[in-house]
Formats: sequence, structure tokens, C-alpha cells
Amino acid sequence: MVILDSSPLNNNNHNKEEEEENEDIYVANCGPAVGISLEEIASAFSEFGEVKSVEAADETGARVIVSFCQDSSARAAIQSFHGLPCPLLNNRLLHIRYSFLKPKPSSSSSVSVVSLEASELQIPGLYLLRDFITTEQEQELLAQVDARPWENLAKRRVQHYGYEFLYQTRNVNTKHHLGQLPSFLSPILENISSFPNITDNLLDQLTVNEYPPGVGLSPHIDTHSAFQGSIFSLSLAGPCVMEFRKYSQGSWLPPSSSPDKIGENPQVFKKALFLPPRSMLLLSGEARYAWHHYIPHHKVNDKLTVILLKL
Repeated sequence: MVILDSSPLNNNNHNKEEEEENEDIYVANCGPAVGISLEEIASAFSEFGEVKSVEAADETGARVIVSFCQDSSARAAIQSFHGLPCPLLNNRLLHIRYSFLKPKPSSSSSVSVVSLEASELQIPGLYLLRDFITTEQEQELLAQVDARPWENLAKRRVQHYGYEFLYQTRNVNTKHHLGQLPSFLSPILENISSFPNITDNLLDQLTVNEYPPGVGLSPHIDTHSAFQGSIFSLSLAGPCVMEFRKYSQGSWLPPSSSPDKIGENPQVFKKALFLPPRSMLLLSGEARYAWHHYIPHHKVNDKLTVILLKL
């Protein structure tokens, strides 16, 4: 991976090195975090010449470095795409500068690429189904949820059905049943069988989380004693980037013995996945018990509603 040192195209105060053209350009406002793959970016810029590589510029997933074989290709790309909506990249308004690449020390804890497919992360038990529900069903779900009372937490609002999750004790009170799951879940429950290896879709606990712009989810593994087996997470209203952490000294253990806490200064591995609206994520097996999952606060640009279904 690389870190970049870039400067505006029109800046009379930058130094001589920054004035020199080169074959590498920094492109902002496109990448996996906004639903555009690195392959699509390479294809769009290939009309200016051979593209050597497209790499993530940082961990946001929305800025990349495009490297051409010739600096004339980079110059043509800047002249054609900078400051304009690109029809080849979902009409996103691109901001482009020359970039001077510098080696970045390798680190297992850095997130360099945001994947569009769960299979790319190679985490056993992690699945993602896009367009799990239709746009019409999404709007109906949001309307049904908004019509019901919310519980206000410090930075977000929640609703509980089936059983209430007690945040103070990180557990549920199984003796206090809130009633059957609401009928508006019918289209979701009907589609649960679309996931692989799902033989029992008896889900009895539902949590609705509404995250305002700029508010994410802290790293955690859902309490083992409170929830059995698989966890389903449906994203509504807006996209987000979910990141996953696994610590080298830990391993996948059964729920009864897998520790929630980790030791000091462990080696950590990070991966990231783009979750578009209406997509359903399944956490099971190793993905459920060995990987912390979280949504970085700066990676929620729109209001996000997440429906969690658990056993």
C-alpha cells in the first residue's frame, strides 16, 4: 500500500517537485465505500492509456491512486475528469491531483481496501446478500418503524421486539417476553432461507438501531450468552462501511468458551466490507464469534437504520 503526498493543481506556492507531472494521480470521491470497485475505476481511466494499478489511497474507501504507464495519460485524465461528473463512475464529481507515492510500512492492523463482496474477505461464516428486499419494501419498513415508539440512547435511537436487550448488563431478560415479532417483518423472514446453511429460521429477538450521520458502532462481538447461533443485519436508508477485527492470539471457540476480552497489545487483522442499502448481512460461525465488527463513526454519511434479528 501507499500513502500520498498531493497538492492542488493550481497553487503558485507549491515546490518544484510538486509542479512536475508524473504518471500517478490521486482521485477523490470514488471507491468501494461509495459502491464503485477498483476494477470499474481502472476501466474508466483506461481510456487515457494503460493503467498499471489502482490502489486505495487511505482507509476511507472513497479515495484511490491511479497509476498509469505514462505521465501523458495522467495529464489527459486530469484534464478530462477533474472537477466534473464522470458518467463512467455513476456521475460522481471527481477531484484529481498529481500524487507522489511513498512506501508505507506494512501493518496487519491497517485497512487498505473496502470490499464489495463478503467472499473477498475470506471470513468463514460471513455472507452478504444485496437487494435482499425491494425499494418499496424498504420504504414500507421505514414507515412502519418510524410509526412506533423509540428509546433514546446517548447517540442513537433503538426499538426492541421479542426480548429487550439490556445494555447495562449486555444481556436479555428471557423471563420478560415483549410479545411476537411485528408483522412488518414478514418479507424479511420469508427471504431468510436464501442464505446458505440456514436450516432453522426461528428468530425471536429484533433490535432496530437508527444511527444519525457521523455516528457509528463501536467494535464488539455480540454477547454469547444472550444470543445463540446466527445474527442477521439488514441495512436501510443509507450505505455504510463495516469493518472487522480479529486478534492473532484469539481463535474461534464455541460460545461457552470464546472470550469477549482480549489481551494487551495483540496483533490485529482488519478487513472492511461495503454494505449498500437493502442488503442483509449474516454473521455465523467464525465471523460471529472470532471477529469484532464495527462501523467507524466517520463512515456513516447518511442516516442509517439497521434491523438486527437474533435467536
